[in-house]
Amino acid sequence: MFDTTLIDEYRRYLTDERGSPANTVNSYIRDITQFAGFLQTDGQDDFASVTENEVRLFLTRLEEKGRSPATVSRCIASLKAFFSYFNNVGFVGRNPTTGISAATTPKKPPRILTGEEIERLLNKPDSNDPKGCRDKSMFETLYATGIRVSELIALDVTDVNLATGLITCRNGKERIIPIYEAAVKAISQYLYIARPKMAATEEAALFVNTGGGRMTRQGFWKILKSYVEKAQIEEDITPQMLRNSFAAHLLENGADLRSLQEMLGHADISSTQKYARVVKQQLKDVYHKSHPRA
Repeated sequence: MFDTTLIDEYRRYLTDERGSPANTVNSYIRDITQFAGFLQTDGQDDFASVTENEVRLFLTRLEEKGRSPATVSRCIASLKAFFSYFNNVGFVGRNPTTGISAATTPKKPPRILTGEEIERLLNKPDSNDPKGCRDKSMFETLYATGIRVSELIALDVTDVNLATGLITCRNGKERIIPIYEAAVKAISQYLYIARPKMAATEEAALFVNTGGGRMTRQGFWKILKSYVEKAQIEEDITPQMLRNSFAAHLLENGADLRSLQEMLGHADISSTQKYARVVKQQLKDVYHKSHPRA
């Protein structure tokens, strides 16, 4: 019978000392328990005597079973963290995962909405209704600026300058971002007509919920999901997709990477370059589909 004492101790360490989220703890323990089961079928019942070859064989078995590269990489990370901890506290003499590195998994390109999908989403809220007016204003602001949802809900009324068409984003890297005319109009309508009917007295937040307080991330997600269904957009749209679309559409229309980097608040331009790669790939796809000799 395999001795699970170290697994139980590791769970306690993650939960009590590290304060790791329950999902993270369960993921680690699941991977380690699966490895223990593999060892037991191979006649091994002690973590202290595990070899690097046994770890590699386990990972090979996972690949043979059709596990994705991401799953295998996660298992490697789980085992590395497990053995590293017990090596540091002296329960395991040597770490059998030291020479093992996770394979680089190709990142999926960011999902970009089409212009038609954007229009369908932006046109769904009813601006004659206070909540609809607020929702349209939030969507227009996201698409106009490319800010994150956390930055959107952190905006205060004083962060918007409608006269100059600028928004000051202070959550994260502070930056000033221009907004297009339709977004200025939507925010203005919300700010002067709808918001006074919704916001609690002295509330500083630009976007408020039905209780009059600051909009929450969870609240925004629910709102977005409901409009995606109303717009009959088949794929689930996330707030990140609006940010992706803002970036890609600007590049498609001639924006330079450095300006886009500043607007997105990226510390490293390599984070911005992924959008340029997507745009280039889209141009290639159009070329090969449309050129008569391609």
